[in-house]
Amino acid sequence: MQRPPIVVVMGHVDHGKTTLLDYIRKANIAAREAGGITQATAAYEIAHGGRKITFIDTPGHEAFSAMRSRGAQVADLAILVVAADEGVKPQTKEAIKIIEESKTPFIVAMNKIDKTGGNLDKARNDLMAAGVLLEGFGGNVSYHGISAKTGEGIDELLDLVLLAADLENLTYDPSAAASGFILEASRDPQRGIEASVIVKNGVLRRGDVITTPTASGKVKILENFLGKMAQELEPSSPALVIGFEKIPMVGEAFKTGDDADPKVAAMAAGTGPRRFAQPKANALNLILKAGDAGSLEALSTVLHGVDRKGGKELNIIEEGVGDITDGDVRHAQATQAAIIGFKNRVEKGAKMLADAQEIIVITSEIVYDLADAVEEFFTGSRGPAVAGELEVLALFNQEKKEKQLVGGRVGHGTFRDKAAFDLVRGPLGTAPIAQGRVLGLRERKDEITSAETGKEIGVLIECSVDVAVGDHLVIRK
Repeated sequence: MQRPPIVVVMGHVDHGKTTLLDYIRKANIAAREAGGITQATAAYEIAHGGRKITFIDTPGHEAFSAMRSRGAQVADLAILVVAADEGVKPQTKEAIKIIEESKTPFIVAMNKIDKTGGNLDKARNDLMAAGVLLEGFGGNVSYHGISAKTGEGIDELLDLVLLAADLENLTYDPSAAASGFILEASRDPQRGIEASVIVKNGVLRRGDVITTPTASGKVKILENFLGKMAQELEPSSPALVIGFEKIPMVGEAFKTGDDADPKVAAMAAGTGPRRFAQPKANALNLILKAGDAGSLEALSTVLHGVDRKGGKELNIIEEGVGDITDGDVRHAQATQAAIIGFKNRVEKGAKMLADAQEIIVITSEIVYDLADAVEEFFTGSRGPAVAGELEVLALFNQEKKEKQLVGGRVGHGTFRDKAAFDLVRGPLGTAPIAQGRVLGLRERKDEITSAETGKEIGVLIECSVDVAVGDHLVIRK
């Protein structure tokens, strides 16, 4: 039977991939992406001309290369988005390489023609130089000018997608055991392990036994891409499966049925069991936690890049998916490690324990902010012993002897109540001029126990030296 095409959208960061899908889906996802960057692989299903098309959106930045590669290998077709005003960029070249290596048929969408007045010359010339031979210019790669912002040319682009799908003659066997690939995996505190999958053959049903090379379970809950409960889903459908007993690795194949082979070959490299290192005395020991498996992979990749730039040793002793728990904090305490969290939260008990034990916990929704924070440890501007730092922006009350009320912004780490601090005047890294202690923290009218990077707070301190605007209060580990 004929099945709908699965289409991956690829291209350089900021060239309009997510904006294109927003227009197609009539949803505003791009505006909700942290930092304006897509940081996960997501799948959506749309209808065009009475037929279904499944789209996979992949991140554009270099740190998310593995996600892009998986997306291309899962897909039947690719759309290469190239901004008409910028042409081919580094991630465009990488996307072309991935498409060619995976032998994925593709179409070029030349975006932002509203900015260039329809002039596609630069994009065409750059593509030709990169080895992409377009129709009418000595090759057979179809292309179309579009504006993801206004919608111009998008209907015609979708027509090209369906035409290319017809040429590929995509079919499936409805009687076969369901099979496909894991796009993403995470752990929900209430619902348990959630796996985003895409079906390639057969019919995925609630109650099926499901197996990957690293995990197995039973489909207890099956939802479509809109989050609606489903009893079964046919091929090319994105689905959310709840029922795995452990978190499967992103990119690996799944199969259903009582005879599902737990050794079925994985699609992507690196799907074996994780290996954790022992803590080292003269290294920056880190525990990495992320909201989903793909984000954890990207975080690890980015931080290993920081290690190479810093010229010192970075030692990742554990990686995991989910929120930061008190167990993570206890492990960090035992191994003298800092905890880095990406796209997740710190549980209340973990936060209290981290504050009490002075464990560094750094979290962000943007992976490059985390890379910057870790890089500062290696440059010496913060030093590996810094748990939190606040820049003084305002002075409110210095009349009481030694007790002062100041306002400031947390520039790094977690600034904690009841902690001792060094008073640094001048550039960070210079010797402190005095020591003091935090007596209380306020955010607006609320008393708080700690504040993370970027927060502006009021701080009651005890210090023998009058604090000045521009000073830094540095809490050491």
